[in-house]
Amino acid sequence: MATISLCMIVRDEESVLARCLESVKALVDEIIIVDTGSFDKTKEIASKYTDKIYDFEWVDDFAAARNFSFSKASMEYQMWLDADDIFDASEQEKFLKMKKELSEKNIDVAMLRYNIAFDEAGRPVFSYFRERIFKREKNYQWSGEIHECISSVGNIVNFEIFVRHAKIKESDPMRNIKIFEKIKSSGELSPRHKFYYARELMYLKRFSEAIEWFEKFLAEGKGWSEDNAQACLDIYECYCGLNDKIKGVKGMLQSFYYDIPHAEVCCKLGSFFQGNGDYKTAVHWFKAATELDINERKGFTDPDCYGFIPFIELCVCYDRLGDREKAFYYHKKAKKIKPKSSSVIFNEEYFKSLKT
Repeated sequence: MATISLCMIVRDEESVLARCLESVKALVDEIIIVDTGSFDKTKEIASKYTDKIYDFEWVDDFAAARNFSFSKASMEYQMWLDADDIFDASEQEKFLKMKKELSEKNIDVAMLRYNIAFDEAGRPVFSYFRERIFKREKNYQWSGEIHECISSVGNIVNFEIFVRHAKIKESDPMRNIKIFEKIKSSGELSPRHKFYYARELMYLKRFSEAIEWFEKFLAEGKGWSEDNAQACLDIYECYCGLNDKIKGVKGMLQSFYYDIPHAEVCCKLGSFFQGNGDYKTAVHWFKAATELDINERKGFTDPDCYGFIPFIELCVCYDRLGDREKAFYYHKKAKKIKPKSSSVIFNEEYFKSLKT
């Protein structure tokens, strides 16, 4: 069985660190904690799980801190987590099985699912594969002061093992943008930084600036295909924020140039035509969403767009078209996925009322 060093960078994480380490302590063979300047009890908590605790002076560079943490590893593989990440009990057995496969199949990089947003029942509504575990002898290096990543090469394998990102406290909404502005003032942003800088601008509702940077990113032609497609979807969201959905749709359609249609895009197009009262065209796009396989996606995904959302909207569209039989059919499909959803409950009462 492969051995794994857990390498973490932390700062003022007393509210979540024990939760994270409790969930992973039986899965890894070494825990390395790099503290970047905590003022709370973070290091005291960490000391209950490991004696390998190091200080690193924060220099507005996440890659530098993560590379330092990796440099302290001694096991066959290195893995990273953030302090507010958790391995749920359901994933721990799968993780141990994966540890056997790492060595047996000579795997260089293991990609695990990262679930970062959830519905009221705790089901993931935003997920993507993220590089998570690396063979140490390959000397993989993090790059990027913010939204850091490792450009992975070698034998890369995706595992349906889920890391749950469970925030308790909100981070400073200006932290990331400040780091980007610092990088921008001293030189050119990399293609990846342009993409994420545009996203930060979008989160801050600086929509016109965000569109400008998304378009710069796309014009360079140096982004990953999944990021290019996501940028087109984000351009749509920005134009919606500017109350110009027509331009938004035109921008979103560019995503077809970079990849097969994503269910997220199909759902947005379905909603656009549904909002305009063109239910037949809306049906086309919502059905298209249901025919796509989420397991073929590498980038950001909303699992609901591959089933629940199009089923709910197909129910509405067919009802508007006067086809109650098909409307009820899609209601049942949505109900099977989320029986306690407020939309499902509303539709259930609606169909009951039609029988009275």
